Amino acid sequence: MVRLIADRATVRVPATSANLGPGFDAFGLALGLYDDVEVRAIAGATSVHVEGEGAGEVPGGEDHLVVRAIRAGLEYVGAPQVGLELRCTNAVPHGRGLGSSAAAVVAGLVAARALVSEPGGLDDDSILGLATDFEGHPDNAAPALLGAATIAWIDEEGPRAASLPVASTLSATVLVPQTRLSTSRARATLPGHVPHRDAARNAGRAGLLTLALTQRPDLLLPATEDRLHQEYRASVMPETIRLVDRLRDHGHAAVVSGAGPSVLVLHEGKGSPQLYELAGSGWRRRALAIGRGVQLLTP
Repeated sequence: MVRLIADRATVRVPATSANLGPGFDAFGLALGLYDDVEVRAIAGATSVHVEGEGAGEVPGGEDHLVVRAIRAGLEYVGAPQVGLELRCTNAVPHGRGLGSSAAAVVAGLVAARALVSEPGGLDDDSILGLATDFEGHPDNAAPALLGAATIAWIDEEGPRAASLPVASTLSATVLVPQTRLSTSRARATLPGHVPHRDAARNAGRAGLLTLALTQRPDLLLPATEDRLHQEYRASVMPETIRLVDRLRDHGHAAVVSGAGPSVLVLHEGKGSPQLYELAGSGWRRRALAIGRGVQLLTP
């Protein structure tokens, strides 16, 4: 029987950006912006304390997403359920297309792995599968788990992911609006069919994106061109699409971050100061390194 052998764990998990333009529901990137989650197994009732992003907004107790993920992980390996005390220090914005829900789920599952006597029962493949059950697709969970850039897919064996060794000069700027947008609302704008020429063009750009991320950052602008999903979302995030188009017109490799409404710009080094001028007021601007995958900070 799987037992609990630890009564605490601290996990750090990154923000992520999915799609990266043409890689719809497949490509993902970890960003150097992190949530820290401290978990204690206790005898009493579950409690959650949140600081930073989501404080006073997210559910507490058993309804909190990290708690639900821990419960799923413990159940998966047959470990006993216990009371939980969580302290979450969040830096990843919620409802902005930066993978906050995937971060919470992956953090909870990795915390569960740290608590049990047989952590191999929650290996990375199992965690990716469980996270996909929560998320519906693995494009954010994969980079949250593995770090850097990833390509995820689902086959008869379930969700899978592979890491890409990103170019050492690659970095990102995230432009975050005040407004939020749910993933379900953003996805509801997508058509059931797209023109064959657009699908074919996106397939080529997705292949080029692999090269740009790993060896040829100078190709990021053409490699991030999308005709499959971004423009269809304009009705629910017009300012985002206008900013993406404006930045690309000036030569910047800008895309909608995940389901939006944040904008991700990929570049070499620190990026151009012109990014801030083109964005204007109303957008929080964060220059970020490429992130590491989830980290267990305490045994």
